[in-house]
Amino acid sequence: MRAVAALLLPLSLAGCAWFSDKPPENDYASTSQNQFVGANYKAADVLLSQLNGRLAGDKPLIMATVVNIDALDQSSTLGRLVSEQVSTRLAQGGLRMLEMKLRTSVYMKRQQGEMMLTREVGEVAHNHNAQAVVVGSYGETNDAVFVNIKVVQPQTNQVMAATDYVLAKDSVVRSMLLGR
Repeated sequence: MRAVAALLLPLSLAGCAWFSDKPPENDYASTSQNQFVGANYKAADVLLSQLNGRLAGDKPLIMATVVNIDALDQSSTLGRLVSEQVSTRLAQGGLRMLEMKLRTSVYMKRQQGEMMLTREVGEVAHNHNAQAVVVGSYGETNDAVFVNIKVVQPQTNQVMAATDYVLAKDSVVRSMLLGR
């Protein structure tokens, strides 16, 4: 009996240890080193470099929500955050960015952000005296998310600046894609 108890005790303790393992928590240090913000800021820096001297200083830009390339009327937490961070970095770089969430004349699709159809871009830009609209899309694979951001002159649809980049589909990026 003691021999059986001696064998069962270590096994039961090992079983308890196995069940008590917690998934790793996202603390500030690991989150702050995540690729996401840095990749979005780098993309905005590329746009700023391409736009250098090509924009009027007194007219704003509008940032549209980055959308799913396979469903252009849909976005996700990832698309909305890419839009927010690119807009933030463009403003930090000295561009005048209009905050469209404060405007009531833009079509707001629930849970999607500022969704603008092609025919609406020129009208919205004209109404807000915007010289350009920043648009973008993303497409996902099993392992990565491919992001494209463009600055478009709304009257001519001319692309003034553009950049592409890839995000590894880590746990943070995966969770943002689930938050549609």
